[in-house]
Amino acid sequence: MSADFALQKAVHAALAADAALAVLVGTRLHDNPPDDVAMPYLTLGESAMRDWSAGEGAGAEHRLSFHAFTRGGGRTQAKAILGAVRAALHDAALTLDGHALVNLRFLDAETRREPDGTTWRGTIRFRAVTEQT
Repeated sequence: MSADFALQKAVHAALAADAALAVLVGTRLHDNPPDDVAMPYLTLGESAMRDWSAGEGAGAEHRLSFHAFTRGGGRTQAKAILGAVRAALHDAALTLDGHALVNLRFLDAETRREPDGTTWRGTIRFRAVTEQT
């Protein structure tokens, strides 16, 4: 399994099991949300991976993003969801298939109103480093 996919699986499992996040979005954690998805919800966003090998060991640096979408709760609800994601993932000790997670760190977060004028999007980004085991 690639380091990128192993990390995605572990992150998804950690978020799906997080009680504080479940209070905010229920089970609405999507890789690709359905057209009729109820709000609020969280999506796995963009990801990027690059070589981070050192010496003899294969390693990778990852950039991950997540998007929270809200309507009725506005910016405050989006920020609460981002806070729960940060609490669940920053410095988390996740187990990856075939790889070791060296670190997983919060980078930044932002909120903005979407063009429809009623939807808010919160985006949070993380950096991770993995090594092949």
